[in-house]
Amino acid sequence: MDWISFVYGLLTAGVIALIFTATGIAHVGTINGAVTGDDSGTIPEKCKTPAGQDVNSWKEHLGHHAETKECLKYYG
Repeated sequence: MDWISFVYGLLTAGVIALIFTATGIAHVGTINGAVTGDDSGTIPEKCKTPAGQDVNSWKEHLGHHAETKECLKYYG
């Protein structure tokens, strides 16, 4: 195998990986996608933004309930 073919193969794989991540086919990073102020990287289940829910409307919802007001600290 010549080195030029090997390098082109690596470049091709890298470009395909970039296309997949840019289009959402492959996922890199956190699944929830919410930026939190939690240093440990964990957020209690009751505080997590439900799938399909807008983060801002979820934060507003959390603030309306006494039992979930402490969850707002995870959303910066």
